[in-house]
Amino acid sequence: QVQFVESGGGLVQPGGSLTLSCAVSGTIFNIYAMGWYRQAPGKQRELVAAITSRGYTNYADSVKGRFAISRDNAKNTVYLQMNSLVPEDTAVYYCNRSPPEPKYWGQGTQVTVSS
Repeated sequence: QVQFVESGGGLVQPGGSLTLSCAVSGTIFNIYAMGWYRQAPGKQRELVAAITSRGYTNYADSVKGRFAISRDNAKNTVYLQMNSLVPEDTAVYYCNRSPPEPKYWGQGTQVTVSS
C-alpha cells in the first residue's frame, strides 16, 4: 500500500518557523521528483516547492528565500523547512510526486500562522 504521510504542522506566530516531514512508503522514492503543495481555504492547491531526484530545487515566488525543501533518500522522506512565516502561509500542506500523482494525495498537515 502506497502512503504519503505528512507531519509537523501546527500553530505558529508570524515570523516563526516549522519543519514539515513527509514519509513515503510502498513505492520507489529516490528516482522521483517530489513536491510540497498547499491549499488555503477557498483556494486551489498550489505547488510550494519541488526537488528532483538529484536534489535540484525550485520554489513558488511567494516562498522563495523563506522555505527550503530537502530529501533523505535513505529514509524515503522529504522535508520542508519554513521560516519567517506569515498569515498567508496558512493552509493544509501536502506532499506528492512532482508532477503530482492524484492517487497519492494524503491527509496533509495543517499549518496555521496567527498571533
